[in-house]
Amino acid sequence: MVTLTAVFITMRPRQWVKNLLVVAAPLAAGKIFFPSVALNTAVAFVSFALMSSAVYCVNDVADAEADRAHPSKRFRPVASGALSAGQALIAAAVLAAASLALAATTRWALPTLLGIYFVLQVLYAYRLKHEPVIDLAVVTAGFLMRAVAGGLAAHLPISQWFLLVAGFGSLFMVSGKRYSELHTLGSEAGTRRSLVGYTATYLRFVWSAAAAVTLVSYSLWAFEQEGTSVFPWHTASIAAFTLGMLRYAVDIDLGAAASPEDIVYADRWLQVVGVIWLVLVALGVLNVG
Repeated sequence: MVTLTAVFITMRPRQWVKNLLVVAAPLAAGKIFFPSVALNTAVAFVSFALMSSAVYCVNDVADAEADRAHPSKRFRPVASGALSAGQALIAAAVLAAASLALAATTRWALPTLLGIYFVLQVLYAYRLKHEPVIDLAVVTAGFLMRAVAGGLAAHLPISQWFLLVAGFGSLFMVSGKRYSELHTLGSEAGTRRSLVGYTATYLRFVWSAAAAVTLVSYSLWAFEQEGTSVFPWHTASIAAFTLGMLRYAVDIDLGAAASPEDIVYADRWLQVVGVIWLVLVALGVLNVG
């Protein structure tokens, strides 16, 4: 029982909220309310939750020594000794296998994507996380893979504007995370040597440029989606989307975006803006009016 609890903690269920990105492609395509698409999207979400949990198990083994010197991470099960490295790796293997088996019930593209994600993240855990810029690219790729997973599972076309929004939006969050770490988590340098290769000015440039491209791309996507409805819901959603990014940028600038999931759970105004944005997009998808 103690081991199972330790495994569950190592799976980091609090971070599963990141996997909600799998809804993005079906929502953008306007097919999310189709039963078969909704089912395949749900499968993609659970598959990514399992695979990302497998990655966390491997990551905690790779970082165990450095985590023991960290004021908060030293309480992680592997670092504290509550879960052995061998047990964590067995859990990772079981979780990865379950993820691939579940994903295989949709289309071959989803388990292929998950396999690539796992290999890339393992390389990241043991080597790539310490390389400046490369670490940004790998983490961004992980978010982008989540964003396209729902579309792949449901066999939906993915527009170039969606890929730009997902890609640069992910880069905005990842570079903002590094910016916050550089300013507020000095002890992170022990586990994230890539921080030594960054300056606050450089990371501000990256997340500012990524934000600009994301907003422009989203606006172009929204204008392209307008159909025959009386009210331009997608166009109206640009305002909510922009407000949400600006709100998130405040957290980045304050150095409070080191854990994006914490912002999602704690920032009530960001949640309100997110709901408004989702409603506007849903109204546009349903072509209300």
